[in-house]
Amino acid sequence: MSHPGTLILIMAIAVLAPLLAYAAARRLTVPVAIFEIGLGIAIGPDALGWARPDELINTLSNLGLSMLIFLAGYEIEFAAVRGDTLRRAVGAWVLTLAVALGIAFALTGAQATKSFVIGTALTSTALGAVLPMLRDSGVLHSRFGTVVMAFGAVGEFGPIIAMALLLSGRAPGAATAVLAAFAAVTAGAVYWAMRPRPPWFARIVATTLHTSGQFAVRLVMLLLAAMLGLSVAFGLDTLLGAFAAGLLTRLILNGAAPESSAEVLGKIEAMGFGFLVPVFFIVTGINFDLHALLSGGRPLLLLPIFLLLFLFLRGVPAGLLAPRDLSRRERTSLMLYCATSLPLVVAITTIGVDDGVLGKGEAAALVGAAMLSILGFPLLALKALAPHQARQANGVTQPSETW
Repeated sequence: MSHPGTLILIMAIAVLAPLLAYAAARRLTVPVAIFEIGLGIAIGPDALGWARPDELINTLSNLGLSMLIFLAGYEIEFAAVRGDTLRRAVGAWVLTLAVALGIAFALTGAQATKSFVIGTALTSTALGAVLPMLRDSGVLHSRFGTVVMAFGAVGEFGPIIAMALLLSGRAPGAATAVLAAFAAVTAGAVYWAMRPRPPWFARIVATTLHTSGQFAVRLVMLLLAAMLGLSVAFGLDTLLGAFAAGLLTRLILNGAAPESSAEVLGKIEAMGFGFLVPVFFIVTGINFDLHALLSGGRPLLLLPIFLLLFLFLRGVPAGLLAPRDLSRRERTSLMLYCATSLPLVVAITTIGVDDGVLGKGEAAALVGAAMLSILGFPLLALKALAPHQARQANGVTQPSETW
C-alpha cells in the first residue's frame, strides 16, 4: 500500500484506539498505546500485510517519538523533583545501569557493544507514556506523582545520556567532550530561558492564543526544532534535544506567561497526542518483527526474561531507594511504573540493529517485552494504588506502611 493509503489507515487506527480503550475501561483500564501498538502489528507486514511504512511514515513516527520525549521533559517540575528525591532517583538508576550491564555481558558472552545496547535498554522508563496515565488517574500532582516524575525523569534522561556515551561510536573521552559541549550550550539556553521576558511577550502570547498567529505554539516548535538540530550538529541522538526542548519550554512559558502556559500546553498536547504520538506507537507495531520473534526458540525465550529484567533491574532499585514517606502500596506502584518501558527501547534497539551488533530476534524480544511492560505494569500499578487513591478521595489520612 502506498504511503497515502498507509497514512489513512494509521489515522483510522488512531481514531479507533481511544474508542476501544473507552469501551474496555468499563472492566479494565488499558492504556490507549496498547491498542495502537496491537492494531499496528495486526496491519503490519507480518500479519495482514496492509501497511508498509515508507520514508514519510517513518519521519512522522520519529517526530512522534521526539514529541513524546518533549512532553515528558515539559512535565518535569524542578522545584518538586530536586533534593533528596532526585538523589534517590539518580542512585536507583545508576544501580540499575551497573547491574544491567553486568547481566547483559553474561547474556551476550562479554560482547561489549551488544551488552551496551541491551544493558542501556533495560534501564529506561517510559515517562512520556506513564505521565498521561498518572494525569488520567488524578495523582500526577500529588506527592506520589512527584516521586514517579523524578524517578521516571532519570529513567528517561539517563539512558539518553548513556546512549550518547556508549552507543555513539566515539571513544569515551571524545563522547564525553561532545556531551559536555552540548550541556554547556544547553545551560546557556536555560540561563536565557530563565531571564525575565519583556512585558510585550506575555501580551502577544495571550493576544494570538486564539488567532491564526499562534505565537506561543510557533515559538515552542522553533525551540523543539532548534534543540533537535543542535543535537544532530553535535552528533547526538535527537531525543536528547527533544528532552532539553521540553525543559526549556516550561521555563519560558511558566516564567513569562504563566497565565497562558496551561492553554499553550494543551495546544501542544493536542498536536502531540492527537497526531504525532499515535503515529509513533502504531508504526512501532507495524515495524515490529513478529516473524523474527516467533521463528526461533531463543528470541521467544528471551522475551519473558527481558520482561522480568525490566521489573527487577529497573523496578526493584526504585522501590528500595524510594523516599521513606511513601506507603508500601505506593512503593509497589512506583516499582511497576519505573519498570514500564517502550519508546527508548525502540530507539536503542533500532540503533543496535542498524549498526549490526544486535540481531533482529533479540531486538524483537526486547521490544516485545517492553510492549508487555506497558500493557501489564501500569495496570498493576493502578491496582496497587487504588486503596490509597480511595482514601485520598474520602479525605482520610492513614499512617504510611513500611516494607
